Amino acid sequence: MLLAGELVRRPGQAKSAGNYVTETDLNSEAAVVEVLARESPGVPILAEEAGGSLAGTMWVVDPLDGTTNFMRGLPVVGVSVALLRDGQPEVGVVIGPWLGLEFAAERGQGATLNGEQLPCLAGGDVPVAVVATGFPFKAKHRLDRYLPLFEGALERFEDLRRLGAASLDLAWTASGNLDGFFELSLGAWDVAAGAALVRETGGVVSDWSGGQGWLQSGDILAGPPAIHEVLVELAGRARQG
Repeated sequence: MLLAGELVRRPGQAKSAGNYVTETDLNSEAAVVEVLARESPGVPILAEEAGGSLAGTMWVVDPLDGTTNFMRGLPVVGVSVALLRDGQPEVGVVIGPWLGLEFAAERGQGATLNGEQLPCLAGGDVPVAVVATGFPFKAKHRLDRYLPLFEGALERFEDLRRLGAASLDLAWTASGNLDGFFELSLGAWDVAAGAALVRETGGVVSDWSGGQGWLQSGDILAGPPAIHEVLVELAGRARQG
């Protein structure tokens, strides 16, 4: 993870922004996959660039979360690694290389930020909540599902934030810097590690129906219990509409 973070931080030269980002993605992913394959041989790896499919026990890797931010020199960029067991996050690590942040969680052991234990989340104060989201820019055909929840969230919560890296949105939800998160059409690599962090600080993670299909669907709601309850309510209204 540290090597991957260093690769993401490192300046480089390329013919175009797209080529540069692709090279950084691949280099970061290769660094993480090499370590995982060496330290846990035989455990399947699902990585954003190399692909793969969900299995009972496997590693899930996002080598560069927040590609547009990275391309434009914005520091909200993450590297995310999770271990799934029986389809649920067992271990999750999210680092923010440009921000000096390292979040980690293990099932039943709580979560840490830069080695310090994170406290359990409070229940959530809905009227003053600041909730993060991400626009489904790769699935714009789903805007009719997304926009009603966006509108409802603006009405129920104090404010929304769109920071551009789902792994860090979830990590900051776990640390209490944000009060919740919702998005559609994400990959398992985007959310698995961050979801582990949220759960280990007492938060709730679900799909938009309130069920546990979020890894498969990529549709996720997360936050302290009171915030999550409102998100499920709003998502239900959006579905009915």
